[in-house]
Amino acid sequence: MAIEKCPQPGQAATKRKFVAALAALSVLAGGAWAPAMAESADAFPSKPMTIVVPFSAGGTTDILARLIGQKLTERWKVAVVIENKVGAGGNIGTAQVARSDPDGYTLVMGTIGTHAINPSLYKSMPYDALKDFVPITRAAMVPNVLVVNPSSPFNTLEDLIKYAKANPGKLTFGSSGYGSTLHMSGELFKTMAVVNVEHIPYKGSSPAVADLLGNQITMIFDNLPSSLPHIQAGKLKPLAVTSASRVPQLPDVPTLSEAGVPGYEVMSWFGLWVPAKTPGPIVEKLNQTIVEILKMPEVQQKIAQQGAIPSADTTAQFDEFIRAETKKWIEVVKAADVKIM
Repeated sequence: MAIEKCPQPGQAATKRKFVAALAALSVLAGGAWAPAMAESADAFPSKPMTIVVPFSAGGTTDILARLIGQKLTERWKVAVVIENKVGAGGNIGTAQVARSDPDGYTLVMGTIGTHAINPSLYKSMPYDALKDFVPITRAAMVPNVLVVNPSSPFNTLEDLIKYAKANPGKLTFGSSGYGSTLHMSGELFKTMAVVNVEHIPYKGSSPAVADLLGNQITMIFDNLPSSLPHIQAGKLKPLAVTSASRVPQLPDVPTLSEAGVPGYEVMSWFGLWVPAKTPGPIVEKLNQTIVEILKMPEVQQKIAQQGAIPSADTTAQFDEFIRAETKKWIEVVKAADVKIM
C-alpha cells in the first residue's frame, strides 16, 4: 500500500506559488515550454534548416529553393536541406510545413498555386493559406506566353479573338492540368475576352506542348521558360505574354493587355513562408537575409536564366500581394466553375 507523505507546514503554499510561476511563464511564452526556450534572433540559426518544396525536383520552385538554400548555407554556416514533398497540387508539402514547429527552421517554397489558387479550387484544404503561415518574401515572378503552332492561321491575338467570337467552342487550349496557372491563364482569358474556348487538360505541360507541336490543339498558355526554346527554334509562334509589360526574352511580343485584352495580367510567382506563430524577430531576420540574397547580382542572373524575374518584398508587402492575388483567383475559379475534391 502506497503511503502519501503529508506536506510540512508552508510546503503546500510554496508548491502553489511554484506552479503559478510555471503557469505565468507558459502564458508569456505562448502557452508551451518550447517557445519559452526559443533562441534569440541573434543566435538564430544554430542548427540545420529545411526548405520544403511541395513539387518534384528540377522545376522552377525547386531551382529557386536550392539557389536560396545554398546562399543561406554560405551566409549562416548551417546546412539547409531541400525536401521535395509532392502531391495534391502542392498541398501535401505545404500542409507539412503548416504543422511544423514555429521556430524558423522549416520553410516552404510555395507558389501562386499553393497560396492563392488552391484555397478556392479545392473543396477541402489541409491548411489555411492565410492563417497558418507568415510570409517571408516573394522570390521570383514567371510570365506565361500564349503560343500557337507555326502553321496556325492566327498571327496576332486579335486574329484569334475574332475567330473565337465567330466560332464559339471550336478552338481549344491545353494546360498542365486542372487548377494549374496554365489552366487559370486560359480561363481568365476566356472571361476577359468573352470567348468560348474548350479546355484540354494534360498531365503536365510537356504532353500539352507535344500536342500543340502536333497541331492537336489550338494554343497553350505556357510558362515562358518551358516554351522559350521552342519559340527560339521556330517550332512555336508566340502571340502575347501574360505579364503587365513585355519580357526581355521576347521584346517584340506584345502583352495580352496591349494586344486586345486590356487589364489582363497573370504571373506565376514563388515565395517563402514559415509556420504561423514564428517569433517576429526571427521572421524579420529571415526576411532581411533572404532579400539580401535575392538582390545579389549572381543570384539575379541565375533567376533570369530560368526566364524568371527576381523579386523581393517586405513581409507586409508580400502579405498584401497574396491577399490581392487570392481575391483575384477566387473570381476566376468561380467563373470557370472548377472544383477539385
